[in-house]
Amino acid sequence: MFKIVNKKELNSLVTLLEIEAPFVAKKAQAGQFIIFRIDEQGERVPLTIADYDREKGTVTIIFQKAGLSTRLLGEKEIGDSISDFVGPLGTPTDYEDFKKVAVIGGGVGCAIAYPQAKALHNMGVEVDVIAGFRNKDIVILEDEMKAASTNYYLMTDDGSYGEKGFVTDKLKSLIESGNQYDAVIAIGPIPMMKFVSLTTKPYGIKTIVSLNPIMIDGTGMCGGCRVTVGGKIKFACVDGPDFDGHAVDFDELMNRNSTYRQTEEEHAKTHQCRMDAMGKELIK
Repeated sequence: MFKIVNKKELNSLVTLLEIEAPFVAKKAQAGQFIIFRIDEQGERVPLTIADYDREKGTVTIIFQKAGLSTRLLGEKEIGDSISDFVGPLGTPTDYEDFKKVAVIGGGVGCAIAYPQAKALHNMGVEVDVIAGFRNKDIVILEDEMKAASTNYYLMTDDGSYGEKGFVTDKLKSLIESGNQYDAVIAIGPIPMMKFVSLTTKPYGIKTIVSLNPIMIDGTGMCGGCRVTVGGKIKFACVDGPDFDGHAVDFDELMNRNSTYRQTEEEHAKTHQCRMDAMGKELIK
C-alpha cells in the first residue's frame, strides 16, 4: 500500500497528492510516469510524475478529476493509502545540449510541464515558460513555474489574468522578436500540442510533445498506447511519452483517445461504491 502524505486542491478540478513511494522516488526523472490503482478492483491509470523527493522517498502527482478513478483518488485524504503505484515508467526526457528552451503548458498539462522546466532550470538552461488557461479560476502552479523559469508568461483565453490569447500567440511573438530556441517542449491538450508543433515547424525548431494515449499495462505488451510517429507505430509507454511533435499524427491520436468516452460517462453515472452497497445491505 502507498500512503498519501500531503494533499492540496489546486483548483476545483485539479488535485495534488504526495505519495510515499521510496523505490519510485529513487529512480524517477522528468518525463516519466506512474500507473496507479485505487484498489485491487480498480482500473490502471497513468499519471505523469510532477515532482519527487529522493530524501523523503515521495512522489508528487497532479491530476484532473475527470474520470471515475481520478474522482475516487481525489476523495482520498492524508493518511489514506492506495493499492498500486508502479513506476517510474517511460523514457526520461532527453535534454541534449540545450542552452535556451521554451516550455509550454496548457491547463492541467502545466503539471507535466513544471518538472521539465525545473529540470532544465537546475541544469542552467535559459527557460521561457508559457502557461495557458481558459480563465483565471483554473490557474495552477504559478509560483512554482516562476521559480523554475527565466521568464514566465501566463496566457488566458478570456484575458481574465495575465495576457489575453493562446500559448501559440505568445510563442510566435517570442520567436519573431528574436528568441532563438534550441527546443520547444509542449505539454497539454492534444489540439494545443498540435498547433504548437505547427507554429514551430516553419522555423525548424525542435519540438517535443508528451503524449497521453489510452494506456493499460505500461510495458508495451498490450499495444493500447500505440501512436503513429513519422508514419511508424510507436508505443507511448516504452518509446515515449516524449515524441517529435513535427512527426506525430495528432488527428489519429485524438480519434483514438475519444473511443471510450461514452462508456466512461455511462460508467461514472452507474457506479456504486462497494462499501456503500455493503452498508445498505447490513441496514436491511
